[in-house]
Amino acid sequence: MKNIKYLGLALTISFLNFSCDEEFLNAPPQGEVSESAVWTDPGLAEAFVTDLYKGLGQGGFSEQALASLTDETIFTHPGRNITTVTEARSNPQEPGWMDYTRNWPDLYSNLRATNIAIDNLTDPSFANEGGIADRLLGEATFMRAYFHHQLLRNFGGIPIADKTFTLDEETYELPRNTYEEVVDFIIADLDKAATLLAGKDLTGGRATELAALALKSRVLIYAASDLHDMPTASAKSSVISGYQNKELIGYTSGSQADRYQQAAAAAKAVLDKASGNMLDLSEPLSQEEAIQTYMNNSLSRNGGESEMIFGRYFLSQKPETGGRHGLHNGPNGYNNWAGNTPVQLLIDDYQMMDGSDFDWEDEEHASAPYEDREPRFYATFLYEGAPWKPRSSANQARDPLGQIQTGTYEVINSEGQKVTHFGLDTRNSPIEDWNGSYTGYYIRKFIEPDPNFVDQNTWQEIPWPHLRFTEAVFNYAEANIALGNDEEARTWLNKIRYRAGLPALTASGEELMEALINEKRKEMVHEEQRFYDARRWMIAPETLGRQPNGINIVGTLKAGKDVTIYSYNTENYDYSYEVIDIDPGKENRLWLDKMYFMPINFDEMQRNRELIQNPGYED
Repeated sequence: MKNIKYLGLALTISFLNFSCDEEFLNAPPQGEVSESAVWTDPGLAEAFVTDLYKGLGQGGFSEQALASLTDETIFTHPGRNITTVTEARSNPQEPGWMDYTRNWPDLYSNLRATNIAIDNLTDPSFANEGGIADRLLGEATFMRAYFHHQLLRNFGGIPIADKTFTLDEETYELPRNTYEEVVDFIIADLDKAATLLAGKDLTGGRATELAALALKSRVLIYAASDLHDMPTASAKSSVISGYQNKELIGYTSGSQADRYQQAAAAAKAVLDKASGNMLDLSEPLSQEEAIQTYMNNSLSRNGGESEMIFGRYFLSQKPETGGRHGLHNGPNGYNNWAGNTPVQLLIDDYQMMDGSDFDWEDEEHASAPYEDREPRFYATFLYEGAPWKPRSSANQARDPLGQIQTGTYEVINSEGQKVTHFGLDTRNSPIEDWNGSYTGYYIRKFIEPDPNFVDQNTWQEIPWPHLRFTEAVFNYAEANIALGNDEEARTWLNKIRYRAGLPALTASGEELMEALINEKRKEMVHEEQRFYDARRWMIAPETLGRQPNGINIVGTLKAGKDVTIYSYNTENYDYSYEVIDIDPGKENRLWLDKMYFMPINFDEMQRNRELIQNPGYED
């Protein structure tokens, strides 16, 4: 008898007759249920489909973040195979750290499960009361599309998994489908899922009609991008130009403009069906309102819930890694781990409140780099002097105000001597001198801001946004810029700008596209967008390849000031700010064009001789 085990599926089996007959000897093991029984019972079928969502992992709340493979953050702790050169790039066959939500074998395992569900729900063996069979089939079809899209955006064209393989197959060695074929397959699945899920009232975290439309928007804007238009990509990269199987990584024929038209229509379908949060403004929000609105969106509360289209949710009563985002990334002076810390390159891209660019050559900017910045800056980062939570009871005497300390400062000791005080959130901290930021910054976004919430020992309930409404806005604006519809693009980009407290954009053409790139970088920071956007726009050599940097801050006591316990105060201190490169021994960035795609694992290439390796990894 074939048996399938299900996590979280509680089965109660009672036996009324314990005689040693054949029926008793063939009884199924307790804690398991037969495969045939699953698909005759709607409750068991739903449990199977619910289990498919395990393939989403922790969303982007793993301890190691995809942001640390971009110009957003670096990962603090060595030995995790994530820093791009010193640990991960010495072997040309390996992509470095890749968790189970993106790697080839796990995604194909997930696809097998989706196909089992689709096979059994297409002609269900139970009554479709209330449309439950249609709904479950829609969810399974959406998840099949989602897993294929993960493979596609990491590896390019892959063997389409459109059926459940059995032991009777003639061969298990299948060639890669073309990029175009995989896109078409995903879109067909998403159209089907949207139809099946239309009008279904589902709890948060499950696939919906809107989720299918939003994922379709993403897949089509990716497909229209320069990286997947082979004439364009070949002109920009010799590695791609020299690749003999371009159909596996993009379109070798057809019109890029037509693909942008399809992407615009798909994104508009999302915009017509939902509204997001605070995107109907006629003028910019105040700085205070904009900070709170951006926080609400990232925390998915107080109106920010309407931004969420498809998320990964967490419960404090059920501890999971995704609920420890504050512990993993918070300041060491709060007994947290400082895992993924923002780099100065990212900090510098945040504008001033008047919409002008921040500039280190501007003396006013350089002397007070954290003043008068755009609202999203304050909602995203923890920086020198930023107000944060109360310290632990053991450390409140060191910092009664609860301010971030990432510099070194002069203080007066008990003997009246001027001595150096190392910031509580530095790698020389008197609290913890190991889990400190190398860059001088910490993430605030996605971390529970409640002052009573202790990240060190409490699990937060902030969901991860796999798909949110604002992404569809960017997709629509991007497609319109490519099609020359600048006014329509500006209209939607300025909806985001107004919500962020910034003045309207007036740029056109290439300048408008540059504005979109920067706007999306800030709005969707730490949401696993930059990793793929920089590649598909083919700006990775100039962005992801830059050496990461940080800030060195020194506070010098002003004449006549007598400070014994440090706090950020410009009346007591003169502050100096020096941008520093991260030591290459810690993090040494290098962009190679083969990194536009991930290599297919050596073991997979050995198992399937029909596979063709991605460009740059053939040897």
